[in-house]
Amino acid sequence: MRELREQVLEANLEVVRRGLVLYTFGNVSGISRTDGLVVIKPSGVPYERMKADDLVITDLDGRQVWGELRPSSDLATHLHLYRSFSEIGGVVHTHSEFATSWAQARREIPPLGTTHADYFYGPVPVTRKLTTAEIEGNYVHATGVAIVECFGNRDPLEAPAALVADHGPFCWGRSPDEAVHNAVVLESIARMATYTVALRPDTSGVSQALMDRHYFRKHGKTATYGQS
Repeated sequence: MRELREQVLEANLEVVRRGLVLYTFGNVSGISRTDGLVVIKPSGVPYERMKADDLVITDLDGRQVWGELRPSSDLATHLHLYRSFSEIGGVVHTHSEFATSWAQARREIPPLGTTHADYFYGPVPVTRKLTTAEIEGNYVHATGVAIVECFGNRDPLEAPAALVADHGPFCWGRSPDEAVHNAVVLESIARMATYTVALRPDTSGVSQALMDRHYFRKHGKTATYGQS
């Protein structure tokens, strides 16, 4: 698991470099599907002194199998996403400013242009509000349940992020670094959406044809973007 711990460490440091977290906010995890083990940031440890040996390894039931520190307080959300979305290999949670603003407004981010469509096929969904019983009970697990619920039968890799109502964004990808990449893009499109709606509140957003053109040139079997 050494290689995965190094990948998860680098992914955690990347969210700092990209300005998506303050102090010890946020966390990134990665999973070894072969081993059924998850590597995640330890709770409350400053990024600037975090090392690969500080990361925590748990199984998919949350039992800690390696590491002396406590895992991230968001562990149960990460685990529920891994159990529910079998194709993902990394999860990141931040409180990045613009994406969190949409989450606090309890508004999905609509596809307003081609930058959005390059990465997210359709709106970035927002979860329902958690009930008082969920908040007072197994709150972190309930957060994961609400994320999965808001996707329904939708492919989670077609829109690899969700806004947790009143809280902030969770993003994912096929690997920890891809999850962070998606989190960076999410913050960018959230910022542009904020400005766009301010400039033109009645905007209808990108057409279905243009969204299809941009999304499928980068994703799927017929993708043409980049080098083969």
